[in-house]
Amino acid sequence: MSVDEAGTARGGDGVDEPGWEVDPDDESGVAMAATVGRQIKAWRESAGMRAGEFGAAIGYGEDLVYKVEGGRRIPRPEFLDRADEVLGAGGKLAMLKRELAEVRYPKKVRDLARMEARAVEVSVYSSHGIHGLLQTEQHARVLLEARQPAYSRDEVERGVSARIARRSVFEREPAPSLSFVQEEASLRRPIGGRMALRCQLEHLLEIGRLRSVSLQVMPLDCESHPGMGGDIEILKFDDGTAVGRSGGAFNGRPVSDPKHLRILELRYGMIRSQALTPRESLAFIEQALGET
Repeated sequence: MSVDEAGTARGGDGVDEPGWEVDPDDESGVAMAATVGRQIKAWRESAGMRAGEFGAAIGYGEDLVYKVEGGRRIPRPEFLDRADEVLGAGGKLAMLKRELAEVRYPKKVRDLARMEARAVEVSVYSSHGIHGLLQTEQHARVLLEARQPAYSRDEVERGVSARIARRSVFEREPAPSLSFVQEEASLRRPIGGRMALRCQLEHLLEIGRLRSVSLQVMPLDCESHPGMGGDIEILKFDDGTAVGRSGGAFNGRPVSDPKHLRILELRYGMIRSQALTPRESLAFIEQALGET
């Protein structure tokens, strides 16, 4: 895949390699990228290699090497693996992948992913589109590419990677309790085309059949319900605390006050009661898939 200067450097083999720019407003990300860059540069200089020579040896351009060493670019895992091998670092550079695993995602997404990773209960109502945790990679990419003002290609790639990484919540042990209510309209819009919609519906069926997941559809023939004002998301943690947010309450700000949370829980409970049951919803999605 070819991306512009904001998201790539051209490797020595002529293949465009996507990377991630460092968000200057992300202090922890800037510090981590700078630290990793200095370590790579120290290993390269210790090996007596020029930046261009080193770049050619690992299959990346000299320009990217300078940007990584200067802390202006977050290296991909493959970069670190090749660098470790060429420089004989004995795994010391490759292990930096763990430190950079989160930094490559936008800070606000990292914060959300951390909360989702801690939550023992996740309750979500999506009023317009497929919720991020339920999106296929293709669906997420089309949405991000359609955004206005337009994201750069680098921002699109980071956004897609972040959404896919968040899906690890479905693989946790012990599994959290996950509840989703999707509006029927979100299952009908062919975002990315008919084949992309089919893949998205198939993915919803797969997720909806997990024992830890309750997936419900709010049918269009439901005249009104408490979610008409916007999305709702509630995360509960094992220490008894919780955080919630709704586009239709409290100016869309995250809330943790028990009084505010009770309002969101009441609304979400009523939404679930008016939606199709999980069994009916899976049958509904299967029917929609057959009609696509």
